[in-house]
Amino acid sequence: MRSDILKEKIETLPHRALLMSAGLKEEDFDLDKPFIGVANSYNNIIPGHIHLNELTQEVKRGIRDAGGVPLEWGVPGVCDGVAMFVEMRLSLPSREHIADNIEIMALSHSLDGWVGVTNCDKITPGMLMAAARLDLPAIILTGGPMKANVVEGKKHHPIEGFGIVGQVKGGIMTEKEAGEMLPLLACGAGSCVGLYTANTMAIATEVLGMSLTKCATTLALDPLKKRQAYETGKRIVELVREDVKPGDIMTKNAFENAIRVDMAMGGSTNAVLHIPTIAREAGVDINVDMFDEIARETPNLCKIIPAGTHEMADVDRAGGVPAVLNRLKDMLKESPTVNGNTIREIAEEGEVLDDEVIRTLDNAYSSEGGIAVLKGNIAHSAIIKQTAVEKEMMVHSGPAKVFYTEKDLLDAIEAKKIAEGDVIVLPFQGPAGAPGMPEMLTPTDAIMGAGYKKVALITDGRFSGATTGPCIGHIEMEAYNGGVIGAIREGDIIEIDIPNRKLNVRLSDAEIKDRLKKVEVPERKLTPLLESYREKFTGVNCYGKKGRGVK
Repeated sequence: MRSDILKEKIETLPHRALLMSAGLKEEDFDLDKPFIGVANSYNNIIPGHIHLNELTQEVKRGIRDAGGVPLEWGVPGVCDGVAMFVEMRLSLPSREHIADNIEIMALSHSLDGWVGVTNCDKITPGMLMAAARLDLPAIILTGGPMKANVVEGKKHHPIEGFGIVGQVKGGIMTEKEAGEMLPLLACGAGSCVGLYTANTMAIATEVLGMSLTKCATTLALDPLKKRQAYETGKRIVELVREDVKPGDIMTKNAFENAIRVDMAMGGSTNAVLHIPTIAREAGVDINVDMFDEIARETPNLCKIIPAGTHEMADVDRAGGVPAVLNRLKDMLKESPTVNGNTIREIAEEGEVLDDEVIRTLDNAYSSEGGIAVLKGNIAHSAIIKQTAVEKEMMVHSGPAKVFYTEKDLLDAIEAKKIAEGDVIVLPFQGPAGAPGMPEMLTPTDAIMGAGYKKVALITDGRFSGATTGPCIGHIEMEAYNGGVIGAIREGDIIEIDIPNRKLNVRLSDAEIKDRLKKVEVPERKLTPLLESYREKFTGVNCYGKKGRGVK
């Protein structure tokens, strides 16, 4: 084991003294006891993380009972909901920071394996990146969803508040009425109730084979979650002794299965950012077009908030991820899991307990899965959650209304400067342009909340998993790197055709070329971290591939 160097060599006598000063005992240096890291992302800012200390204690108890030595440290996390609209640009960079954190701690302290205790948007992808990068035995424990408040038959939860902002801005609700709603929106511990990014990536983690069965949907405060934490601790010790590594589990088959389940369930568009990045760390090539290819052949079986009315608690009650796998079992590729059985074996054992929450293939909500990849003269690629778009907006054309900040857009909504049929354009929001590629939930939910039915939005930024409607993001190339979205002007006609996967502006190639020469990059106030992030993505797209830069 890697930790042996710390346990028996005379050169590492002072190392043992330091570890004993931190609480280890001499018997912990037994060569049969693996050193197991526990990367705990607890904080009391993120609702999805406030209970993780309790889960971590159970993980550590499981490690000890299995004959290992747990060594815990803290991992930071951004609450995207709290950062949204205020300072959202640091959220995506935190993903790489988390992967680096784990690399630093695991390698510097000669750990034999590790457990990631996580839950929310960038923390889980960052931990999976680290698992793939280090290829030490690893297992992920996701902390579980919260339960919505149900009042008079209606579900209430924190993310509902973003739509309320739009209702206030649109004059549908007063600020006083909005304030009176606040107590209904607070739900307690857990990742937000719908199939937003946190729960999308928890499901991806389970399908990738990197967490125990049913981990993704078991509620944060369900007693079973503590049992899963304990079993996770025991299992990592077994994985170390069996020398099972993430590279054995996160194969190309596993990534394709994860995409397929995501398409069937209608998960967050952020999966298109995270899954290829995790795969790249594992040495597996997953490109954006694969999402579209898999979506075309995978029916949409679930309508989970925000696309429908079901919450994650309903998915758990209906059988969880194994039930979805059971529906898709003939479409899955064989891949191993940290459980010791394969994903197809888990699929065979899965049972659907509610045919409306997880529909049959022949009674699917739609014949295609959640995400579509659009292309045209605006974009080499752009992403939309097509299962959250109403039928009448699947094909749309309208005049551009261009804004360079979310605040300007919100002010325009309040001043009623947006008309039905408009296509809102938010350029310079990408990894280099913003920088940091902030999510656009505040403006998208404000548009919906204000009552607009035929307004689309396109951006080179990204969207929250909570976004609904004709909102197209991840436009590549981004404006800062010379993308055409930066040349769009007020009144240009934007053409959207989701069934045929097209996104165009009604301009000639010559007009576009001429305009690109005159694009001015808006000034942004940058921190040192954001400066380095901009440098990293200048001339590179959001998937890490080389592109063309601004001249």
